[in-house]
Amino acid sequence: MESMEVDENEPQLYVRTPEDVKTIVKHAKLDERQLTQLTQALYYPPAHIVPDNLRLLELDSHMLQHIREGQTLHFKGGLNEKVVLCTDERTYDVKGAEISNSLLLVPDLKFGAATSTSPLKSPRTGNANASLERSLNDSTEDDLEVPRSLEQRSVLAVFHEYFECREIKPRFRKLSELLQLTRYSGPENEYCIERKVLFSFQQLLDTVQCSRAQFEEGLRNLRALEFDGHVRVMEYEYEYRIISLMLGLISENSWALDEVERAETVAALDGIAPEAVVAGLFDIYTIPSERCPGKFSYQESLVARIVAQNILQPGLRFRNEEFMRSWQEAMPEGMSCEMKYLRGLGICDAEGAQPCIRSLAEERLPTNLNDRMREMFKTKRKWTLEEMEPYIECFTTPTLSVSTLLAKNARSLTEAGVRYYVSKH
Repeated sequence: MESMEVDENEPQLYVRTPEDVKTIVKHAKLDERQLTQLTQALYYPPAHIVPDNLRLLELDSHMLQHIREGQTLHFKGGLNEKVVLCTDERTYDVKGAEISNSLLLVPDLKFGAATSTSPLKSPRTGNANASLERSLNDSTEDDLEVPRSLEQRSVLAVFHEYFECREIKPRFRKLSELLQLTRYSGPENEYCIERKVLFSFQQLLDTVQCSRAQFEEGLRNLRALEFDGHVRVMEYEYEYRIISLMLGLISENSWALDEVERAETVAALDGIAPEAVVAGLFDIYTIPSERCPGKFSYQESLVARIVAQNILQPGLRFRNEEFMRSWQEAMPEGMSCEMKYLRGLGICDAEGAQPCIRSLAEERLPTNLNDRMREMFKTKRKWTLEEMEPYIECFTTPTLSVSTLLAKNARSLTEAGVRYYVSKH
């Protein structure tokens, strides 16, 4: 099929006719009996008409299903950020890719059986008329007339590139940075907070490069609360003080660890902290009791982490036994402290004469992978895979694991049967 430019606002100088099609088919040495009866002539838009509001986007099965269900895809990205595409559950990196050939966007273009009016060429008839079709095709009569119709189709756009999407981890760093600007440390200190940098749930969701489900998970990981119309994180010392008071009620009221009363806890701290703060922290740190319906139990991992954070001040080192003893003594009776609770919060350094534990908070490390690994190897010379995971996993993708990243950016060695990773340079 040949194509030519046609301006709808100007008289058309030339439009294909069925006779033109027959002539072209003959010059191409094609057997018209092997073609369907409908010909579609394509017409390019005038050169001065360039539709710049259309883009090709490659979808995976998840995004396609999302659209079919009537959901929305969201592009997110600030002036200095790479754009991402988000569904309600996943986040994708978006990059432009070139197409080796030109792709034409032609509305209402017909395909396959839709261009045939003959039952002989319809796939729905199967092989029922195969012998009749062969007899027609084998005919040597040159004057056998094939009825032909012609329809015009306008090319809406020509594409030479498209957007390809690759699923990535949610980018939470901006969420943490924005919330750190307005850390809550009690109503008496609110006069220090700039109101213009307070953000609502929706404002943060529209800004942070992640899906809604991932965004809500990120808020839980940051122990963020929503009150007075804004999302806030607590100043660490303030949060630790409130949690310590809440935990103290367990022994004061002789509660079992799975018999904690929510209403009584909130009421007991009335006048000490706003009700919304106490209730919010209670909901973050507790889960419903399995044994006592209507009552709650504190999550040991969260309690252990905030207690450990209070002990592991930046710059301090503790001998293993000393730290574990202090940590356990600060825990509520019946709760235990385990090294796994220090994940992304502190590290055990056994390279010196005396093994020690010290602070290394994941959120304080550089956001660039190379800079982060350089900083980590300055802190500690050799790491196991399990030790590095909490600090590297934010850079992984569904097809790029921590092991793969370390293979590219670090050097491995084996000592006493244990594999370690050290700086590549």
